[in-house]
Amino acid sequence: MHRHGRPVTSLRHRLWRVCLRAAATIACLAGLGLLAWFAPAIYRHCIRYPREARAWAELRAQLQQPADETSWPEFRGILHAHSHLSHDSEVPFETVLAALQQAGLDFIVLADHCVDGRADFSLQWRGLHAGRLFIPGYEMRLGFHAIGVSTDVILSNDTDNATLARQIVEHGGLLFFVHPEEPRDWDRPELTGMEIYNLHTDFKQLRGGLWWLLPELLLNLHKYPDHIYHRLCRRPVAFLERWDQLNLTHSVTGVAGNDCHQNVGLRIRVGNAHTLALEEPSPRVLRQWSLTPFQRTWLERWFGPVEPGRILFQIQLDPYERCARFVNTHLLARELSEPALREALQTGRAFVAFNHLVDATGFRWFARSGSKTVVMGEAVPYTPEVTLHARAPVPCRFTILRHGRVLHQALGRELDWTPPGPGKYRVEAELQVLGRWVPWIYANPITLLAPASAVSPGP
Repeated sequence: MHRHGRPVTSLRHRLWRVCLRAAATIACLAGLGLLAWFAPAIYRHCIRYPREARAWAELRAQLQQPADETSWPEFRGILHAHSHLSHDSEVPFETVLAALQQAGLDFIVLADHCVDGRADFSLQWRGLHAGRLFIPGYEMRLGFHAIGVSTDVILSNDTDNATLARQIVEHGGLLFFVHPEEPRDWDRPELTGMEIYNLHTDFKQLRGGLWWLLPELLLNLHKYPDHIYHRLCRRPVAFLERWDQLNLTHSVTGVAGNDCHQNVGLRIRVGNAHTLALEEPSPRVLRQWSLTPFQRTWLERWFGPVEPGRILFQIQLDPYERCARFVNTHLLARELSEPALREALQTGRAFVAFNHLVDATGFRWFARSGSKTVVMGEAVPYTPEVTLHARAPVPCRFTILRHGRVLHQALGRELDWTPPGPGKYRVEAELQVLGRWVPWIYANPITLLAPASAVSPGP
């Protein structure tokens, strides 16, 4: 037994050592893989985001409101926002109002999905609520955004493009296109404007998908949420090219699409006294469990009373207020009313600003011709004496484009420039952050009319 047992014991020891080494190797490789997966998020948490936060703070410390040389009141708000009427959002209008107040916004243009294929404009809030203006709107078939249609009107998603566009305009509304990354009926003569930026589009184009985003959420969402959003933000080159192309033949107002839903995240909710559900806040139930008496007792010990409907855990990537604050559309209008803001949207007295960086309130893009001053969206006859001007509340880099081509760049808070001829001139402003120029403002174009087409530019 002894003679025969020694080899058996030795073999078992060798096998045990091999298994331990294999397990240690696997654990080491798994640890290295986990470290490699989290390393970029760790770097950003410890180095990149703190530096970025300091750079943003330094820019904000330089904030000075420029003198308003145009005498237009300015209102800041959001377009393309959803409520509980949409199938993929559960946010009531009262919560939307609270988000607008927290974000310091003046107005919201809704874009709910149709209910059973119908856009019923009597279902949405309209008018001033606690000083915030609600303008009804629906996101309809093929990217149609019907804005400000009369309250007593119901439109159908089954209507063909031409008829639907005509109905929107006939009933007092404006037609915008949302999600311009998708095929759109760009030749529609009723088209008033388009999104030149959409926050949801950046999320859809996220490189690495959720695999990249998970370490960011775990490490950085609580302390650096705006920096995560900013990292996803890209200059919308294709959208801007489309916008410039459309403006060659007619005027198309460029706006931002916030696409607020508050539906990206996870939560654990008590379904009733005996069930627990894992949900997306779309709302959509991903999985449901039955609770045993032991599990219920354990949950009550750690979370308190397990009451039906109570949320025990929640992580929310896109709170309404955060999406509403990240990027805004600024309108120059006579007053905070639906007719005045719709007229500003139709005219193009608007600029898009990423206010999470620096509040762009007070920015102006205007032209002077003798004693006459016109702002973005308006027109003035071209003469050699016409000058273009930009004013910003912090130092930036201005880029002037005509029909999509860069003609001039300048640094500072002010830009004064003499254009070479007629055309549509727009300006972009960028901020220098850690040695890089990042997008801040996109202003709608000013039209300098050729002498043969010179007409009154309006007010």
